[in-house]
Amino acid sequence: MTNSSGEEQAVGGAVTMGLLAAWALHDLEELATVPGWWRRNLPALRERYPGVPEAVWRRAGSVDGREFAVAVGAMAAVVASASVAGRLTGGRSATYQAALHAFGLHGLVHLAQSGLVRGYTPGSATSPLIVVPFTLWARRRLRRAGVLRATRPRDLAVALGFAGAATVAAHEVARRLTGRGA
Repeated sequence: MTNSSGEEQAVGGAVTMGLLAAWALHDLEELATVPGWWRRNLPALRERYPGVPEAVWRRAGSVDGREFAVAVGAMAAVVASASVAGRLTGGRSATYQAALHAFGLHGLVHLAQSGLVRGYTPGSATSPLIVVPFTLWARRRLRRAGVLRATRPRDLAVALGFAGAATVAAHEVARRLTGRGA
């Protein structure tokens, strides 16, 4: 970023480490709501969406609060690593930028889920209040600093793939650490 004198300014910690802070606030909502929400809504979702494979419903319904909390902790390590990479590189890190894109897209997925179920889903309250606004703000700051990489559709697909893989890995780690895994 350049100041009024035309000198280059670094991207600050609010942009890079802010990703971790915004993620933590968002995941506090999920920690508070996921297990109970699944217990209350799984029967109606099964009925409304009969085309979803039964294995998906069984897996979703089998996650208890302890396992989910451990999975959130494992994901915290991923987001913290990406945030630190962003901080150390002034926001230039490809890993940080992919994580930022994934975070924003994740928020949009929560909003789409809410639309599909026609009501609240875990994460949908903080998505429009924290996730999407933070992502847009951070992208603007990175763009002004001249460090935001051009974002192509392929980059967004990679970001979503990264988020999906990290989520699956975090849940697998949680299953093993809680003694529920193979």
